[in-house]
Amino acid sequence: MTPPAVSGAPAAPWVVMKFGGTSVSSRARWDTIGDMVAKRKSEGFRVLVVVSAVSGVTNALVALTEAGGGRSTRLMQTEALETKHRDFAAALDLDAGAVIGDLIAALRALAADPRADAAALDWQAELLALGELFSSRLGSAYLSARGLDLRWSDARRHLRAVKLPNQSAWAARLSVNCSLQAEPDFAERFAAQGDTLITQGFICADDEGKTCILGRGGSDTSAAYFGALLRAARVETWTDVPGMFSANPRQVPQARLLARLDYEEAQEIASTGAKVLHPRCISPCREARVPLWIRDTSQPDFEGTVIGPRLADAVPGVKAISSKRGIVLVSMDGIGMWQQVGFLADVFERFKRHGLSVDLIGSSEANVTVSLDPSDNLVTTDVLERLAADLAEVCRVKVIAPCASITLVGRGMRSLLHRLSDVLAEFGRERVHLISQSSNDLNLTFVVDEAVAEDMLPRLHELLIHAQAMPVDEASVFGPSWKEMQRGSSPRPQPWWALRREALLAQAALGTPRYVYDLASVRENARALRGLGALDRRFYAIKANPHPDILRVLEEEGFGFECVSAGEIGRVFSLFPKLDPTRVLFTPSFAARAEYEAALARDVWVTLDSAYPLRHWPELFRRRALWLRLDPGYGRGHHEKVRTGGTGAKFGLPLDALEEFAAEAARAGAMIFGLHAHLGSGIFDALHWRDVFARLAAAAETLGTVEALNLGGGLGVASEPELDPFEMDALAEVLAQAKALCPQYALWMEPGRYLVARAGVLLLRVTQVVEKSGVRRVGVDGGMNALLRPALYNARHEVVNLSRLGEADDGQFDVVGPICETGDVLARRRRLPASFEGDVLLVATAGAYGAVMASTYNLRDLPTEAVLDD
Repeated sequence: MTPPAVSGAPAAPWVVMKFGGTSVSSRARWDTIGDMVAKRKSEGFRVLVVVSAVSGVTNALVALTEAGGGRSTRLMQTEALETKHRDFAAALDLDAGAVIGDLIAALRALAADPRADAAALDWQAELLALGELFSSRLGSAYLSARGLDLRWSDARRHLRAVKLPNQSAWAARLSVNCSLQAEPDFAERFAAQGDTLITQGFICADDEGKTCILGRGGSDTSAAYFGALLRAARVETWTDVPGMFSANPRQVPQARLLARLDYEEAQEIASTGAKVLHPRCISPCREARVPLWIRDTSQPDFEGTVIGPRLADAVPGVKAISSKRGIVLVSMDGIGMWQQVGFLADVFERFKRHGLSVDLIGSSEANVTVSLDPSDNLVTTDVLERLAADLAEVCRVKVIAPCASITLVGRGMRSLLHRLSDVLAEFGRERVHLISQSSNDLNLTFVVDEAVAEDMLPRLHELLIHAQAMPVDEASVFGPSWKEMQRGSSPRPQPWWALRREALLAQAALGTPRYVYDLASVRENARALRGLGALDRRFYAIKANPHPDILRVLEEEGFGFECVSAGEIGRVFSLFPKLDPTRVLFTPSFAARAEYEAALARDVWVTLDSAYPLRHWPELFRRRALWLRLDPGYGRGHHEKVRTGGTGAKFGLPLDALEEFAAEAARAGAMIFGLHAHLGSGIFDALHWRDVFARLAAAAETLGTVEALNLGGGLGVASEPELDPFEMDALAEVLAQAKALCPQYALWMEPGRYLVARAGVLLLRVTQVVEKSGVRRVGVDGGMNALLRPALYNARHEVVNLSRLGEADDGQFDVVGPICETGDVLARRRRLPASFEGDVLLVATAGAYGAVMASTYNLRDLPTEAVLDD
C-alpha cells in the first residue's frame, strides 16, 4: 500500500511497526527489521518502530519483583540480566557501556532500592520498564550503525495513562489504559523528532510523569495507541507466527490462518484466549479506523491477518475457537434471591470493593455465577478468601477452580445453533459449569474443568468444520492450516482419481450417476492395516461396501468379514464357499431369532449386545463361545449419528449390566470368549483405541473366560485434500503398548470405511447451473438418492469438475441433486470453475456408505458401479 504522490499533499502517513520479543532477540532478526523499515521508507511512509523486551527478559524482571531472599538475591538476579544484555550488545558489535550503561546502573539501583522489600507498585513499574528500554536502545544503536537514519524516543513522553473508576492500585500502576485524546499539536511535536523513530512498547507515564505498565501484551497495545494518535495508515504487528488462527495452532495443528477479520471478531478472539494479540490493542485501532496487520518476522513477504472494518458481505460462521486457562468461578446462592431488589447490587459492590472485574455471568432464580479472568484481575488465594468472607454476608458462596473457558467466536452465532448439535454433545460429556452467549451475537462460551479443555479443542475444531459451522471454504477469510504451513511447499501426492481422469471420463460416458472403485487403492489401505503388527486378526465391516470385487481383494489380503445381517453372511459365503467360518463375525443389532439361527448354523462368531437373546432363546447358545459388545457409556465420531456408544445409542451392553449378562450366559451354558466395543466413526485420535482397550481389558478381568478383545473400527478418513490422513504409526504404537501390557488377549479390529472410502468416487453429470438470490447452484443428475451421507451425517466430500480439472475457480457454488427435498444438497459453497450442462463432476471419498445406501426415491434409478484394476 503505497500512498500516492500528490503535489502540495500533507506529510507522508505513518506506519507503526511493532516487533515482539522473539523478533528482537538476535542480530539476524534486527537485520530483518532494518530491511523492512527501509522498505516502508521506500514506499513513502514515515515509520515508527515499537519493540518489546528481548525474549525472556520480562519474565526475568517479573520473577525479580516476586523474589524472596532480600537484597542479595535480587543482586544475583540482576547480574544475570546485566550479563544477558552485555552479551547481546557484543553480538551486535556495540559498546555496552556507551549504549546501555545508564540502564545497567538503573537496574542495579533498583535492585538495591528500599522499596524493593515491600515490592512497591511504583518500584515494580520502574523495574519492568527496563526490558523495553534496553531492547529499544540496543536496536536503535545497531540500526543506526547499519546506516539507517533512526531516532530513539521515550514512549513515556507520548503515552499518558488514564485513571478509571473503581480501579485498584495495582491496575492503576501495572495494568493501565492510555488516553486516545491527543493534544492539538501532538502529531506536529511527534513528527519533529524525525520521520523514522524507535520507541518502547509496554510502558507509559501518568500525569505526574511516573512510569506505568500496560500489562502483559502491552507492546501490542502501545503500537495501537501510537497508530490511533498518529492516524497511521496501518499498524503492523510482527511476531513469530503469521497471523491469527482458527484455534491455537500448537494445540490444533489443523487450525486455519484467518486472513481477514473485522475489529469486533478480532477483539473477541483475543479476549477469549488467543495469544497473538493483546485484547486491549484492538480498541484503539477500531476507534481511529486504523487497519491492523499481523505478520511473521521470519516470513516478511507472507500475507498474514488483516483486521479492519466489518465487510457488508461477511458470511456468518465460527471464525475461531479459543480457550483460556486459570478461570475462577464464584457461585453465589441467595436465600429468597428471586425478585429480591438490590441483590445483584449488593453482590457486585463487594467485587468492586476488592478491585475485581467480572467477565462472564450466569444466573437462575436462586443462583448467580460469575467468572474472574486472571489476566484482568489480581486473583490470589488471599483476595478470594476476603471476597468470599464479604459475600457470605448476603449469600452462600462456592469458589470453583481451576477452570477454563472455551469460546466459539464468529458473526451470526445464533443462526448457527442448528449446526452445533455435535459440538454441544461433545460438551455434554464433560462437566460444564457455565454457558454464556453474548448479546452481540459474536460468541458462545463454555466454562469447563481446566484439566479437560486442551484435549477438547482439536475435537471441537474438527466438529465445527464437519458441521459447516466454520466455513473454511471462504478463501477470503480462511487460509492454509498451520500444519500445511509447517510442512512447506512440498506438493501432496495427487489422488488416484486425478491420475486416472481419462479413464473416469470414459466411465462417465457409460452413464451417470456411477460409482467407480480403484482396487489398487483398496489393496494399499489393506496393507497399511496389515502393518499393525500387534493385531492378531483384521476384519472388514462389509456394510461399508459389499461390492464383490472389493470383497475378493480383501479376502486375498487376509481379512475376515464383519457382517451385521444374514444377507451379508450370505454374500460372503456365496463368494467364498470354502471360507473358514472363524473368519466371519456376526455383529447384529436387534436382529430376529432367525438371523441368529442362520449365523450359528454357519459356525461363524456371534456377538450379542444385550441379554435378551440369552434370556429368551437360551437353547441357541448352549455350548457356544460368544462375543459380547459393551458400551462404556460414551461414543466418538464426527456426527451424532455415527456415534455408536453412550446412553443415546442403541448398541452395546452397559458396563453395569455385565455381571447380570454373565449370569445369563452361565445359565444358558454359553461361554464369553471375546469382548467388543465399537464407539463411532471418523476418529483421528489414536488414543481412543487405548481407552477402548483399557475398558475392555478391565471388564475381561472380571469374567475370567475372555481370550480376545475386538477394539472395533472407526478410523478417520480425511474429507478434504488439505486435511492430514489418519496417523497409522500412532495407532501402531498404541496397539503395541496394549499388547505388551496384556499379552494374554488376542487383539482384533474391524475397520470398514478406512479401507474403501478413498478408493471410490461418484461421477455425476451437470444438468443445470442456476443463480437465485445471490447463490449459484450446480444441479447434477444424482443427489441424496445416490449419496445419502451429506444429508444424513452432514458429511463433507471434496467435489471437483472432472471435465475442467485444473481450470481456475469461478467462485462458490452449491451442488444440488434432482430429488424433491430441501436437504438434497451434496455440497455447499464449494469453489468450482465455470461449469456447464454436460460437465462431469466427481465426488471424492465416496467408496464407503455410498452405493450401498442408495435408493430409488422419486423412482429414480440406482447408481451403477464399476471397478478399475489395471
